[in-house]
Amino acid sequence: MNDRSLLADEAPLVFAGSPLDRCEVERRDPELIAGFREHPKARLILLVQGDPILTPGNQLAKSAFAEAQWHARPHSIVFLGKDETGPLFAAEADTAVFDAPAVPARQAGMTMPHEDSAIYAQAKSLLAWHERHQFCAVCGHRSDVAAGGAKRVCPSCGAEHFPRVDPVVIMLVIDGERCLLGRQAEWPEGMWSALAGFVEPAETLEEACAREVREETGVVVDIASIRYVFTQPWPFPSSIMVGLVAKATKTEVKVDKQELEQARWFSREEVRAMLEGRHAEAELPPSIAVARRLTELWAAEKI
Repeated sequence: MNDRSLLADEAPLVFAGSPLDRCEVERRDPELIAGFREHPKARLILLVQGDPILTPGNQLAKSAFAEAQWHARPHSIVFLGKDETGPLFAAEADTAVFDAPAVPARQAGMTMPHEDSAIYAQAKSLLAWHERHQFCAVCGHRSDVAAGGAKRVCPSCGAEHFPRVDPVVIMLVIDGERCLLGRQAEWPEGMWSALAGFVEPAETLEEACAREVREETGVVVDIASIRYVFTQPWPFPSSIMVGLVAKATKTEVKVDKQELEQARWFSREEVRAMLEGRHAEAELPPSIAVARRLTELWAAEKI
């Protein structure tokens, strides 16, 4: 794969491009992190069941920490990092004492400034991990939040646990002037997307790409042809989407019905029509999605 993203000169991806310094060194000092809470410019982002609260201008709502902390669910506050204004924290709202309208995550991602969407992605992923990993996976004892929320430590056996990120390959398979797209039965009628799948243990990104394409569609790709395009954080709940492009060497489609409802080849002109909303039968995911950016780049002959 190339050592330079093919997306380097393109607009930032949703959920990418955070302006925060995550303060790895400062996190080692609990007293320093506690002191950040007293900083006069400290702010707190409150999520409502994982969804963000936006300002009237569609920015991520950041409230003064001293006031907003009383609306947070007990023991849920985590430190995200610092920007030019000061320290920034996040927490799940305690809905018993706090009532504010939140915007569905995917909808918010398409309206927030990209830097805000990246901060939100960090907050959502981190808070979801803490919610799901309150007990030590080694001995079963309840673990404690440490390093401002960057890890959990078991007071019983001493095991340290760190937030996980699940790598997912999402690939646009091409054959000359056409690309392979698939759809799942539960998607909206007419919606098509690039193929994708989780990377398995002891598997390279290229191997995962080739395996997923073959398993889902029967199409074979040339591993040597696979190129890296970009990565995108995907906080649902915490994945990293690795965008790839690959050339097919065997193009006959045989769909695994347990994975996909359909898969088929689309011409470049058809994809351009889908992007412009003028295809009679098919459409692509919205702008938040990795698949759409991949198809945009391919339709523009940039990959």
